[in-house]
Amino acid sequence: MAPPPLLAELAWRAPVTDAELVALTLAYGGRAPPGWWGRRRPHSLGWVTARDEGGELVGFVNVAWDGADHAFLIDTKTHPRFQRRGLGTAVVRRAAQEARAAGCEWLFVDFEPHLAAFYLDACGFRTTAAGLVHLPTLDADAVRALG
Repeated sequence: MAPPPLLAELAWRAPVTDAELVALTLAYGGRAPPGWWGRRRPHSLGWVTARDEGGELVGFVNVAWDGADHAFLIDTKTHPRFQRRGLGTAVVRRAAQEARAAGCEWLFVDFEPHLAAFYLDACGFRTTAAGLVHLPTLDADAVRALG
């Protein structure tokens, strides 16, 4: 049996509250300390919200940026009722369109291996060489080596 049709309205930079984002994150088992949206929002180029027909926030992605030509997807979220129905892909595609319209040349995303099919296949990202340092686990020698 096919899932019911997707009923969500996408918007760029529409109002969204910290409480809504915390609720969305908790809905899929994520962790979201209250107040995180207020701390991240000033660093955002914009964000995409998806709301169901009742106005509930069911999808979200934040587009952070460097103020020039590099944008970064973070905090991609889809409510469990809407997962595997194309909403996440639609939210990410809208974010990419808006970043391009703002003059960004590159859109980056990092993700855990189990999300590779979503980002690489469904959303059209490609792999690239990158480096990553988990800062909380750095020892003093490693910190000195970095610089």
